Amino acid sequence: MNDAFALAALALLCCAALLGCHSHHATTQHPVPESDLWLTYEGGDGPGEGKHVVLIAAEQEYRAEQALPMLARTLSRHHGFHCTVIFLMNDEGLVDPTGPSPVKEADVYNNVPGMEHLAKADCLIWMSRFLKLNDEDSDHLYDYFDSGKPIIALRTANHGLRGGKPCRVNGEKVSLGEMLGGAFMKHHGGWKREATSGIVIEKQKNHPILAGIGEDYVWGTTDVYRCHKEDTVPAGCTALLLGQPMKTLERDAPPNTDKVALPIAWTKMWTGNRGKASPILHFTMGSAKDFENEGVRRVTINGVYWGLGMSDQIKPDSDMSIVGEYNPLKDGFNYEKLGVYPRPASNYR
Repeated sequence: MNDAFALAALALLCCAALLGCHSHHATTQHPVPESDLWLTYEGGDGPGEGKHVVLIAAEQEYRAEQALPMLARTLSRHHGFHCTVIFLMNDEGLVDPTGPSPVKEADVYNNVPGMEHLAKADCLIWMSRFLKLNDEDSDHLYDYFDSGKPIIALRTANHGLRGGKPCRVNGEKVSLGEMLGGAFMKHHGGWKREATSGIVIEKQKNHPILAGIGEDYVWGTTDVYRCHKEDTVPAGCTALLLGQPMKTLERDAPPNTDKVALPIAWTKMWTGNRGKASPILHFTMGSAKDFENEGVRRVTINGVYWGLGMSDQIKPDSDMSIVGEYNPLKDGFNYEKLGVYPRPASNYR
């Protein structure tokens, strides 16, 4: 009898554990319906459970269409966030980074289906380049800028728009440089010749975004952007990382000491038309090849936690491993040589 009772009790405990795991896995439904025009990733277990990150992959050079779905998989699987990736597409409904940039025709606009889902986002990861959006899609983006919610702006986001409806705050035009705390001025490192090595700014080494970030940990093949006239960020911004140009694109290349290290990651607060302050992390690395580096992934994902007020849940050893297969193409505009063609969104799942 005692053995039978013990077995029954054990069975009840196992069932309770299974039920508990199941109920915790998905307490909220993904807020965006599935579609051939974007990718959705169901969250669940993890600190991000119940929160929704929208990722905009809409540029033509750095293979964001590969990088951002990988980030979404990582955020969903390891950290519990619901994620939606929306893309720059052609009129046939294919992800297409090969179109003209910037668009110059007055009556032609870029097509990024799903911008309306920003209204359901808790956080935005944004990488676009010279986008010309129609008024409706511009309104979706600018409404998010006014929302007080966090923005993680990657590489080309600081020249992410050109043409179309301008962004205005209190009736005055506002540039992306003003909003993000810096705008692309020129290639400081050698374009396609000099990699970037991240240097932690000593007085910010305990900043939550830098949790788990050590020296020589952040590295990538994209060059350092100059985004400021001075060698530092403007008032209201906090620089976290400097980027040192290296002499070649090899991982063990020596630094190019003829070029000063410049800020490549900084934070600031942005206040739009509703008087709500949005936390911003601008990180000027972010090509698909850069994201092969765990340090680049960690800065970006730590930035999501920080922006959402979840800094206390950032772990220096949290799982940043890539989920699924990830074989990013090289950046550049020689599309046929690089193997870049219009493809369905499902190709990037």
